[in-house]
Amino acid sequence: MSTFDHPGLIQDINECLGPFRKNQSDTMKGFALLAQAAMAEGAVSTKQKELIALAIGVSQRCSGCIGFHVKALHRLGATRAELEETLSVCVYMGGGPSLMYAAEALKAWDTLHPGAPG
Repeated sequence: MSTFDHPGLIQDINECLGPFRKNQSDTMKGFALLAQAAMAEGAVSTKQKELIALAIGVSQRCSGCIGFHVKALHRLGATRAELEETLSVCVYMGGGPSLMYAAEALKAWDTLHPGAPG
């Protein structure tokens, strides 16, 4: 089971990237615009796009991605059932390694928003 402190990890990443955002502002503005465009509501909802992004984070074994996208899913009103179905597809496609990161995503869900409805 993951030992990540996802709230702390998110904070650490944001703090570490602060100077980078300042020093490489054009790159970071471009990245922010790309993210906004990619995640905008369209034929695929923003929530569905966040579920896809989480699945990619799980499959790429990116703890930071898991934390940020689980946090966004809570904000968008995703349910634990939606999370679990998405993670089941990750396990189907990625096997054991994806199962380990699915456990991390579940822990992030519970840690970032304890008591959230399932």
